[in-house]
Amino acid sequence: MGGAGLLALGADSAGATTTSRTGADPRSRAVPRPRPTPTPKPTPKVRPAPWSPARLTAVKPGEPIRHLSEFVPPAPPNTIALTIDDGPHPEYTPRVLDVLAEHQVHATFFIIGEQVKEYPKLVQRIAAGGHQICNHTMTHPLSFDGLPRKRLKKEIAEPHDVIAQISQVVPTFFRAPGGAWSPAVMDVIGEHGMLPIDWAVDPRDWSRPGVGSIRRTLTKSKAGDILLIHDGGGDRSQTVKALRTALPKLKAKGLSFVAL
Repeated sequence: MGGAGLLALGADSAGATTTSRTGADPRSRAVPRPRPTPTPKPTPKVRPAPWSPARLTAVKPGEPIRHLSEFVPPAPPNTIALTIDDGPHPEYTPRVLDVLAEHQVHATFFIIGEQVKEYPKLVQRIAAGGHQICNHTMTHPLSFDGLPRKRLKKEIAEPHDVIAQISQVVPTFFRAPGGAWSPAVMDVIGEHGMLPIDWAVDPRDWSRPGVGSIRRTLTKSKAGDILLIHDGGGDRSQTVKALRTALPKLKAKGLSFVAL
C-alpha cells in the first residue's frame, strides 16, 4: 500500500509540474476568442462651397481662378474669399484660427502634405471649424512649373490622399507654389478633379512688410476678390496682427466672407 501511495503521489506531482510550466492542462483545448470587429473609417467627402449644393466649375477651364466671378455658379454679391497658404504651423495656425473664430469668418486653407503628416490634429481642427481644406503640394518646391511630370504627379497626388485620410475632406482645389502654373500642372490636377486657384489680392505678408502694410492691402479688397495670406513658412506674427484688424474693417465695408 505504501508503495502504491508513493507512486500515486509521484504521478500527481508530475502532473502538477507540467500544468505549472505550461499554464494549462495539456489535455484541455483552448477555446479561441472571437476577434473584435474593426471600426470602419469614414469615407472622405467633398465639401462644397456654401453657395452651391454641388461642386463648382470654372468659367475658363484650364486657367487659374483669381476672382469669385470665375466660378460657376458665381458667389453671392458682396462676398470675398480669404485663402491661407503654407500651413499648418504649430504656432501660427492656431492663432489664425482663433482670429477667424472671433470674427466668425470661414476661410480656405491650402496646406502642405509634409505639414499635414506632422500636425494632423491641427488639420482636423481646421476642418472642424468649417473651413475649406485644399492641396498645396507635398513639399512646396520652388519653380514648380518646371518640375518633371513624374515629380509633379508625386507632389500633387500624395498630399491629395494624405489630406483626405486625415481631414476626411477630399481636396477639390489646388494652388501651385508661387502661382507657378503650366499645362502639365493643369493636366495632373485635372486627373484628381481639382480646380486651380490663384488670387487677386496679395499683401506679400510672407516678406514681413509690416502690420500696417498687410492691413492696408487687405482692406482695399473689393467684392469678388480672392485674398492671399500665409499661416506657415516662417514668422507670421505680422499676419495675425493685421488680420485681427482687417477682418472687421472689411465687414464694415459691407463685405462677407465665403469659403471656396
